[in-house]
Amino acid sequence: MHIRFNLIFAITVISAVADTRHMTKQVSAAHILVETEKKASELKERIHGGESFADIAKKYSSCPSGKKGGELGWFGRDQMVKEFEKAAFSGKKGEVVGPVRTEFGWHLILIKDLR
Repeated sequence: MHIRFNLIFAITVISAVADTRHMTKQVSAAHILVETEKKASELKERIHGGESFADIAKKYSSCPSGKKGGELGWFGRDQMVKEFEKAAFSGKKGEVVGPVRTEFGWHLILIKDLR
């Protein structure tokens, strides 16, 4: 009986977490766009080492948003290319996701907030 209760409880918790991910309607993010996966990985290591995401975006991103520290603001589903959207909506607040490849190049995505 105790094992059955624990199993039901675990399934309920997992379902609640999965539902929360699907409830996210918008993401606030910043990104860095570069030409190669190697460069994106190098920059991610620098960010994890304590360097500012915004400063690195300003210096290295080939996207016009780089001038604003990579800031993209809030966006909903179906507003970004699919690979980017999938990565952004699967991330957690404060996480740097990527490298993510799209038709534009390689992205690092800073998840600033979710709602």
